[in-house]
Order: sequence, then structure tokens, then C-alpha cells
Amino acid sequence: MPVLRRALFAVLAIASLSSCEKKVEDGRLPTSRAFPKADRPVSNLGANGFSSETERDSVKEASTVMDQAGIAKGMSVADIGAGEGYYTVRLAQRVGPEGRVLAQDIDRDALEELGLRIERERLDNVSIKQGAEDDPHLPINSFDRVMLIHMYHEVSEPYAFLWRLRPSLRANGSVVVVDIDRDTDHHGIPPALLFCEFEAVGFRLAEFVRKPKLQGYYARFEAKGAAPAPEAIRPCRLADKAAAAPR
Repeated sequence: MPVLRRALFAVLAIASLSSCEKKVEDGRLPTSRAFPKADRPVSNLGANGFSSETERDSVKEASTVMDQAGIAKGMSVADIGAGEGYYTVRLAQRVGPEGRVLAQDIDRDALEELGLRIERERLDNVSIKQGAEDDPHLPINSFDRVMLIHMYHEVSEPYAFLWRLRPSLRANGSVVVVDIDRDTDHHGIPPALLFCEFEAVGFRLAEFVRKPKLQGYYARFEAKGAAPAPEAIRPCRLADKAAAAPR
């Protein structure tokens, strides 16, 4: 068995053991209970219905996002919710052999398929890790960019997830979100609600643009100050379809 495949299966086996926590009666993981519960619905996993990779490339989707995010040679980037690897493989090409890409997903089967793709395309600068609903399991002080592309609306524990993601950023690192301006149970999230949830965990909005090529909007966040204690986080709610406010 090739070295990459053996390493992939070892990582997935360890992650599976660590993700066997059972949800309690209210549907939350014990590891989430120190954080406030999100006051919004959550989309089902893996039902975005995106077009093929060829069609996405025809409108320069990935290159538009990477250009906007300033992805460059030698960077270290995490692709969260990597799925079949549309962004992973293009990020790997962009950062080059001196850079690194970590592809993360909570779906073990998707990661196994992605591992085979990485091996087939000989992407030696890519590694794989299984995450959890409330924790991306990213190494501390490791990334120039963390990419959340068309997946944040599927995060069921946003406050725990973002709080645990925050330490993975390097100095001057940032989190990039691409999503759609629609209700969270319809595979999108209104920008105002997105801004509120990030701000609640100690991020500030650094950049926001709407671009048709992205099938939605682009937002980039930077950490500011110290992260709040979990019990001090004030959850957000939609006041109406256009605005969000802390509760």
C-alpha cells in the first residue's frame, strides 16, 4: 500500500475514535455544551448541487476566490469541508511545492476518495484530516488562510467551531468564507448573520464583496484581541431576513 494511502487511513482511524462522542438528548455533542447554541436552522450536509468542476472553472470560480484571498506561493492553507477536492487541488497548485494545503472534512468516505485523488494527481504538498461538527481539529499557529467555501451554513455549532478554529491562524492570517445570501436551511447564510457569528467569537470583518462567479459572496475575517471565554459569547439571531443582532 502506498505511503500516502497508509497515512490517510491511519489519520482517519484516529479521527474516528476521537469523534465517537454521542449526542445528548437535545442533539448537541458534550464538547459543544460550554458554548451557546446557534439560534438558526442548519442545512443538510453535501446537498449544494454545484455544477461540475469544468463548469466552475469556465467562470474562473476558484481562481477568482484565490486571487481575492491573496493565495500565493509558499502559503499554508486549510480547506475546510474539502469534499471531492475542487479547491484542494487548485490551492495545492497555487501555493506550489514550498506551500502546504490541509484538506479537512467530517465525512470519512469523502476524505478516502479525496486521498485517492491526491495520490493519483501526486499532490505531495497536501495532507488530510478528519474534523468534527464543533471542531475543525487544526494545528495551532499553522495557516495563512483558512477557507470555508460553500460550507459554513452546514456548521451546526458555529461558536464552538470558530472558537477552536481561531488559534490555527498565523499572525496576519485570515478566514475566508464564500457562501450564498439566503436562509441557512437552504444552503446559504445572510451576510449580517455571518458577520454577527464571527464577531461573537472575536473576529472582525476585513473584506466583503459580491461576485456572480462565486455563486454568492466573499467575506474575509481576521482575529482581533483575545478570544472570549465560551460562557461570555453572546449568540446571534435573525431579527428579520435582512439583519442579525446579538441576543
